[in-house]
Amino acid sequence: MELPRVYREWKNVFGICRFKNHFGVWFFNGSLLSDPKKVLSNAQEGKTKGMRHWKFNTVEEIDMTGVQNYMSEAIENQRKGLTIAPEKSSKEVQIPSLLMTALEENNTLKAAFEVLTLFKQKEFCEYIAEAKQEKTKMRRLEKILPMIQKGMGLNDAYR
Repeated sequence: MELPRVYREWKNVFGICRFKNHFGVWFFNGSLLSDPKKVLSNAQEGKTKGMRHWKFNTVEEIDMTGVQNYMSEAIENQRKGLTIAPEKSSKEVQIPSLLMTALEENNTLKAAFEVLTLFKQKEFCEYIAEAKQEKTKMRRLEKILPMIQKGMGLNDAYR
């Protein structure tokens, strides 16, 4: 017996999420769902292009039939090959001024940074740039400098 294409390719279609104050269902290509109940929201505004989630605060709120219908539509979309294509990122790294200053002051650090993969460079730059307060940026810079010197990525411990 041959498995349907959606199973042969082992694609994530949906998942269950649990947080401190709510739980729900994630749809990895949720922006392609028709969403007749208007319950889906963007997973991370400005970061995720296709992922959507249906959030619940209590078990009583769960609309079992509605959730099953959304899941069926998500599976059918995957079978049809409908997906959101990731955007191509630029090959150029925008180095925040704080990190640029640290690199210019230390040639060894600069050389270690340049040896890192483009992905790891971007990861460090975004980590600093995402911080809103200057003291947070400084704390993050202090955290990543030893990692850069060791050639480690920001999230290598989790991979």
